[in-house]
Amino acid sequence: MTLRSIRRYPVKSMGGEDLEHVDVDRRGLVGDRWYAVVDDDGKLASGKSSRRFRRRDAVFEHRATTRSDGTVEVSWGGGSASAEDPVLDAHLSEAMGAMVRVLPETSTPHFDSGHVSLVGTATLAWCEERWGVAADPRRLRANLVVETDEPFVEDDWVGRPVAVGEVTLVVAERIPRCRMIDIDQDGAIAPGDGWLKRLAAERETCAAVYLDVERGGVLRVGDEVVVGPLG
Repeated sequence: MTLRSIRRYPVKSMGGEDLEHVDVDRRGLVGDRWYAVVDDDGKLASGKSSRRFRRRDAVFEHRATTRSDGTVEVSWGGGSASAEDPVLDAHLSEAMGAMVRVLPETSTPHFDSGHVSLVGTATLAWCEERWGVAADPRRLRANLVVETDEPFVEDDWVGRPVAVGEVTLVVAERIPRCRMIDIDQDGAIAPGDGWLKRLAAERETCAAVYLDVERGGVLRVGDEVVVGPLG
């Protein structure tokens, strides 16, 4: 197996960026979900509402990328601004109809659960063939897409180490999906095909897996992927 693609999301829930290589530390892909859009109640803008998140679909109309100097730029149809720039906070507050700010992570992680997400190409192909859905990995917001031959084989890796080039990850759990996979986001159009409904009926709403980092390093597109034994 090989690593087909890497995608990072500098601001949580916004569109992201394709990378040819990325540094990985114990937190995950360096710079991934480092920023989030936060309201006065401390809730993070997302496609769902929960104890930590508040549904603000306007967040999906924005894209975050990393400049060559390491700063993060957020762009939208009418302009762009750097993260932590008051201009960006003012624009987002107007777009979302509430006072919000783009803030870096502190003691509370911005991740939903695991630090890195991964999906196999065979899983995506199976969903497209069986259900006729547009199974774009951007709708799953997957960090890593791995070339695989068996649909949902990554589900069987829970608890097992996965070496990707010089990086070692451990698969923590399957990822239960939410309404976000049926929302236009990150340049991927959801054509009303009801992917979530089909996953709920046949796959316990799960697609892709979360992984934690055991050994950091550099991930590169084309790296060999080797799954180790359980335990």
